[in-house]
Amino acid sequence: MKHFEDIILGGFWEEAEKYLSSFTGVEDNKYSIKIYFEIRKQKFLEALDRDDRRLALDILLKDLKVFAATNEELYREMALLLTLDDFRDHSSLSSYGDTMSARKCLVIELKAIIEANPQFHGRLNFPQLGKSRLRRLVNQSLNWQHIHCANPQQEPQIKTLFTDHKCPEPDQSSKEFQMPRKTISISTPPFPCAAIISDRTTSDQVVRDETLTRFGSTFEDVNDSGSVITITSTEAFNEKVSPCPPSQCLSDNFPKDVERFLNLGSSPTSMDFHPIQQILLLVGNSVGDVELWDVGAVKKLFWRKFTVWKTETVSASFLEDINKNPHISVNRVLWSSDGSLFGAAYSRNIVQLYSYHGGSNSIRKQLEIEAHAGSVNDLAFSKPYNQLLVITCGDDKLIQVWDAVTGARRYTFEGHQAAVYSLCPREKEKIHFLFSTSNNGEIKAWLFDNMGPRVQYDAPGHSCMRMVYSADGKRLFSCGTNKDGDSYIVEWNETEGYITRVYSGLSKCFSGILQFDISSNGLLAAGDDHLIKVWNADNDQILTVIDAGGDLTGSPCIRFNKKGNMLAISADHNKIKILVNEYGRNLLQTSSGHLSESTQKAKLNESPHEKITDIPVVVEPGVHVEPSSILGALNISKVVEVSQCKSLRLPSEVKTDRIWRLTYTSSGNAIMALAADGVHLVWKWSKNDINLGGQATTKCVPEKQPRSGLLMVNSSPPSSNSDMVSPCLALSKNDSYAISASGGMVSLFNVIAFKKMKSFMPPAPAATCIAFYPSDNNIIAVGLEDSTIIIYNVRLDEVVSKLEGHLKGISCIAFSNALNVLISSGIDAQIVVWDCNKWEKQRSAVLQISPDWSPTELSETIIQFHQDQKRFLAVHETQLSIYEACTLHCVKQWTMRNFCTRICHATFSCNNQFVYAVMRDGIVLILDASHLCPRFEIDPSTYIPSDIRWNGVPLVIAAHPGKPNQFALGLSDGGVLVVEPQKSEDEWVDDNTEITAKL
Repeated sequence: MKHFEDIILGGFWEEAEKYLSSFTGVEDNKYSIKIYFEIRKQKFLEALDRDDRRLALDILLKDLKVFAATNEELYREMALLLTLDDFRDHSSLSSYGDTMSARKCLVIELKAIIEANPQFHGRLNFPQLGKSRLRRLVNQSLNWQHIHCANPQQEPQIKTLFTDHKCPEPDQSSKEFQMPRKTISISTPPFPCAAIISDRTTSDQVVRDETLTRFGSTFEDVNDSGSVITITSTEAFNEKVSPCPPSQCLSDNFPKDVERFLNLGSSPTSMDFHPIQQILLLVGNSVGDVELWDVGAVKKLFWRKFTVWKTETVSASFLEDINKNPHISVNRVLWSSDGSLFGAAYSRNIVQLYSYHGGSNSIRKQLEIEAHAGSVNDLAFSKPYNQLLVITCGDDKLIQVWDAVTGARRYTFEGHQAAVYSLCPREKEKIHFLFSTSNNGEIKAWLFDNMGPRVQYDAPGHSCMRMVYSADGKRLFSCGTNKDGDSYIVEWNETEGYITRVYSGLSKCFSGILQFDISSNGLLAAGDDHLIKVWNADNDQILTVIDAGGDLTGSPCIRFNKKGNMLAISADHNKIKILVNEYGRNLLQTSSGHLSESTQKAKLNESPHEKITDIPVVVEPGVHVEPSSILGALNISKVVEVSQCKSLRLPSEVKTDRIWRLTYTSSGNAIMALAADGVHLVWKWSKNDINLGGQATTKCVPEKQPRSGLLMVNSSPPSSNSDMVSPCLALSKNDSYAISASGGMVSLFNVIAFKKMKSFMPPAPAATCIAFYPSDNNIIAVGLEDSTIIIYNVRLDEVVSKLEGHLKGISCIAFSNALNVLISSGIDAQIVVWDCNKWEKQRSAVLQISPDWSPTELSETIIQFHQDQKRFLAVHETQLSIYEACTLHCVKQWTMRNFCTRICHATFSCNNQFVYAVMRDGIVLILDASHLCPRFEIDPSTYIPSDIRWNGVPLVIAAHPGKPNQFALGLSDGGVLVVEPQKSEDEWVDDNTEITAKL
């Protein structure tokens, strides 16, 4: 920055722009435009100040013309300056002083703009160079040149730095040429391990000077004066290890005999052996399945197809995308170090964690995280600060670090320029750090903080690679393939940051990324060209090649178990071959029946809740939401408690058809029912010695209203529509008025006088649902069968607004007074939110329903607001859901997977602690509203009075507005029942206990 300031103060404008162009162009962003404009403006003003109008005109036409497109008016004003004798006469330039003062002001202004310009972030200060940095750079340059020699010598002769190094051809030297035992990567920064520990401990670790003499030869260095001085190496080579024939080198410890075959449904993409139970193999495949195998018994202990566990943890865009294109695969499966957790990273956004406690029935869902936008390429576990973390990386170029218990995000690492491919966590000297690699060959190292990458460098050949430590954690290896199909397996010196060994014998790889693993006894194995290639980690020459009976894939997945006595490798036809040595064979034979016994014991001891069984539920094609675990709902695996109750059938002298609509008055002392024939029935309880409060109760019989025998009856629908009507009913806040319709005109009734006040809105289309606007009972919302909603002013007899946005007929509408919105639902399960101020559509969503469900003309999705007026219950024949009204985000859901019948109707209790749901077979479920899990089941035989002949089933349910444990049922035979707990009016209890069912 100081150099740039000197250029500006000296008035060297061309040099200033040339220097600036190394950092940013004139049109890179608004800050860059401003910088170039201010420089050229000063150049223009100085030409005017010298009265050199020809030069000023030239600057205006050539240099400043580029800015005319964005600010034409300013450009015209600058042109007018040419007509003035002194440009200071212009009001905006009256304060312009002498040239040097103006340049100093320009420097201050430019400095502020440059500091704000993102193009200059991290580029304003000269980097701090440690001691021997020049030596390291020279050394790395020489190593890079030497590793690319066609015939690299063991003792390279490097005599000058003024030309590139190149070892002589074979005819120029009689020595045997070999790859040097120590070479270093193409990168320039040192390897991160030492740098990280130095940074963490704040010690000033100095790089050793002898790193310059890596090859054990004479190097030339350049001193400050430019003369050449000679530095002689004091570091000698380690003794050479000559390769020996495969038959002599491959010991019996290597698992080379095929002992088991595992038949999968599709090709495996990732495998990992359990760190403790050595015969358990975790497998992920190309269609999104996760499987756990007992390789001894050749038994699949666990299988799970990909499903979304909880839709509230994932975005709506992901759900929409996965429904359009359901294909998903597993990129990585991995056990935690103690084997208590395993995770699966998928090709579409999601990571899922399971807990494992021994036995197939002890696998439980732990966490589901939408970790990345796009593919999640790898996952890893680490435990810094004694906190278990799961780490993920993905196509969005990010690395995310999550709490493995709560799922909270702890860190986000940014810095890669391409998709992040793999992760390698490490702990050394009590410092936890992380290596990451990307598809373009970048390698970065991170500490678990928010300080960014500590160092970065390039992989050999810019390959996409995976890094792995040896079993003792002392040696670091990497394996990968670049875009040209060149594959590399190398060993790194993690302290100094160079490659110590490049393993030979690899073929061109055109079928993915080369996979490899290292055994506990120091043998490297890679799946290459339909073969298993093996190296001794101490020798770069290939040790042996194993075909494992043939049929291996081109670049097979490969994995050792922890002790190295078993090797799993993928084969054609969706198979995995298990190779063993003698110890592995004995392990398989002795443990093949042991796991089955432990599994049987686990089945007896496990709780019935939230278990994942051996045979999972088959999810319908295209449905990626798992019913049993979605949105925190408990897995119902047994019949819930049967609760005794008492009931009262309300008397009626009027013969009616089915009860379609049922509601309590807001005071709780009366019930109104609307039958299919349009007849309104009203019962009212009076205060007496038995019923002191005059509330609805089963203790005494109410009076049928009115005593005079007058009836409120809706107008009849057209005969052609009589079988397809959906009656609707709404009561005003003061219980004085009712608006209803039964396929014909909408009617307004005076409930007190039992008199029809007026009729309006003749069909067709017929009204299917009605609601009073809370702010003004003169305004109602009417949902119609043609998918529109009419906002109607009853007093003025006029339409306020017509709302269009549904695709099918409207089945329910409900107002939120707190949010001033209207929620509507259609027979196709679409939900729409409308703004009541402008009567405009805000957002919409569709319930997640099995694709084999199809709506009928009488299908309904019922909406009822929670008492907080911010959440609502959505009732569909296949499920119950609770949504946030503002966002239409589903927060809880219960599906009737374990019940053979569907839901007729449901409602909140008055205190919103229960949800009462009536099923089509007459069973009433009482669900805990906080989790939407069934607590009690009421069989029809318990609420149908013994002296009444059973002629129908419940169709609709209504909750008492003041008694949380009372509800009413409308029956298909035209009857109405009031139901309460048997032992107390205040609480539901189990048959076999006196303990209150506390929620």
